[in-house]
Amino acid sequence: MKQYSPEHIRNVALLSHSGAGKTTLSESILFSTGVINRLGKVDAGTTTSDYDPDEIKQHISINLSLLPLEWRETKINLLDTPGYLDFVGEVKSAVRVTDGAVMLASAASGLEVGTELAWNYSADAEQARLIFINKMDRENADFTRTMEQFQARFGPRCVAIQLPIGAHSNFKGVIDLITMKAYTGTQSQEEPIPTELLEQANALHGRLVETVAESDDTLMEKYLGGGEITPDEIAAGLKAAVPAGRIVPILAGSGLLGIGVTQFLDAIERYLPSPSQGKIKFTEDSPCKDLEIATGEPLSALVFKTTADPYVGKLTYFRVYSGTIDSNSQVWNANQNAAERIGQLFLVRGKTQEPVAKIEAGDIGAVAKLGITATSDTLGTQSRPVKLSPVVFPKPVYSVAVNPKTKADLDKMGSALARLAEEDMTLSVKRDPDTAETILSGIGDTQMSVATEKIQRKFGVGVDLTPPKVPYRESITIPSQAEYKHKKQTGGRGQYGHVVMQFEPLPRDSDSGFENRVVGGTVPKNYVPAVEKGIVEGLKEGALAGYPVVGIKCILIDGSYHPVDSSEICFKIAGAGALKQGILDGKPVLLEPVVNLKITVPNEFTGDILSDLNTKRARVMGMHPEGGINDINAEAPMAEVLRYAIDLKSITQGRGTYSMEFSRYDDVPANITQKIIADRQAEREKEAAAK
Repeated sequence: MKQYSPEHIRNVALLSHSGAGKTTLSESILFSTGVINRLGKVDAGTTTSDYDPDEIKQHISINLSLLPLEWRETKINLLDTPGYLDFVGEVKSAVRVTDGAVMLASAASGLEVGTELAWNYSADAEQARLIFINKMDRENADFTRTMEQFQARFGPRCVAIQLPIGAHSNFKGVIDLITMKAYTGTQSQEEPIPTELLEQANALHGRLVETVAESDDTLMEKYLGGGEITPDEIAAGLKAAVPAGRIVPILAGSGLLGIGVTQFLDAIERYLPSPSQGKIKFTEDSPCKDLEIATGEPLSALVFKTTADPYVGKLTYFRVYSGTIDSNSQVWNANQNAAERIGQLFLVRGKTQEPVAKIEAGDIGAVAKLGITATSDTLGTQSRPVKLSPVVFPKPVYSVAVNPKTKADLDKMGSALARLAEEDMTLSVKRDPDTAETILSGIGDTQMSVATEKIQRKFGVGVDLTPPKVPYRESITIPSQAEYKHKKQTGGRGQYGHVVMQFEPLPRDSDSGFENRVVGGTVPKNYVPAVEKGIVEGLKEGALAGYPVVGIKCILIDGSYHPVDSSEICFKIAGAGALKQGILDGKPVLLEPVVNLKITVPNEFTGDILSDLNTKRARVMGMHPEGGINDINAEAPMAEVLRYAIDLKSITQGRGTYSMEFSRYDDVPANITQKIIADRQAEREKEAAAK
């Protein structure tokens, strides 16, 4: 594939709800442009973009796939993205490095939630958009209904530039509402507009002319003066208005049949902006902020995706914004503040890689086996370092505990999970010091299931996923005093340690503390550290259910010792024993973590959300409805919302989003405390039996 200047490149993200046909449409485009000579099928696992074994097994897109192709005098980099909500990180990456987006919708299903969310991501990035109503060959396909759904949801700027000819098994082509010509079949043969569609075509043509005229003062003046707006003027108006977001053209077709594909590619080439029409987005702390999108500028390239493979190694995808990056060269990673060696560059299409000598401004490429570079890093020159705005990934909201199946799996699990998190930036891995569990966090349960299969397939590590344990705490509610005497005589030297201690409750969010108030040497100074050590170890396992103890002040006030039988271990045991007794006498309580929730849902789901929160012992702190969307702020026990990602998706049909962060610890209600204690006892008995 030859090199193209930024003016002749289109970087386009295909966005939609799962099942709208992005992958099938992509395959049809590649076939129509001669890139492939045989059409693959999603169900058969033979498409160019869905090549990953997990994608073939699930029959859904999981990874962003890059599909470069040539159309007329333009190179189009199509980025086929997953439609399933759990893989939103791939969508975010694609939106960040593209200049335009195509919103797909099934003519049978209409506007769905995944497409709505993708629209919002694209709008936040200020992208130009096209709408492609796909699957016109399906039963129940309805172009008018789907078009009106887009117009109702996103406004009158969504305007048809095509009208399908027929539907279902009779779908055979499209009418170009700009030129008022009909095209049928995969070869786009020109035919007269069918008589039965002429009235509707004229009405939609009039609406298109009016919308284009409203976007341009000169055309508006001509339109109001009764002048005729020519097809060339309509096309010119669209070419100016679409990149500015004032108009979103609606097209129709069938990716499965390949009908409407030619007109779709023409619309991408004519109306979506080239890289040269965009601007480079810098971070606030970027050393340089005056680069332009041109090949003659210093290098700036953003890494937007990383894949890890145990055989091929790490493959890094990047978009060049300015300058040129050459194979077998050296670049400067401004984020890592270090040089990076570049090996052979590739143009990637699905799983195939075509070696190239260089990647120029506006284009997208990949390189293998980088040492220090990660997703969202900027590659440039050391003389003029630059930092580009990173991909903004959603924070993980759904967590599971990862348990190795065997000892061999345990040894490899840590590094495999780290590689997995490097590949998918919406995943995070941490070790919970309170529960001693490895916690994998992400967006949803399907993502976790795929991650489990991927870690087995790629790294040979078998793992089981379980709900994470809740890190409960214990504390006391009233002051108490306890005396403990450790005394044992076994013939020969005995054991003796005696302490008297006071315990005072502290604020729930404070650490426990130790204080020595002994006077008169009843407990020799050299044994006080041993008492404290016994206290510190005892605080790790409370008297109620064996959870760590917090918010308690432990004060050593008295005791006694034996000049021969006393030792450090004796006073350590005495300190731990006094602590346990003091907790039991201090009216102990179980504490549970409470989290802050910020839930964003369409207004129509507010009642259902509030009802569900009531079943989770949550407290609604406030609501802020605006523009049909309601932001609900609430507090809830962590134990009740461990699977809230699944619950929210079910209640809102996927339209709701939320974030969660730790707030504080609160007392567990008495009835729930008893159940937790019983469950904890059963768990410990099971662990003891296993040993």
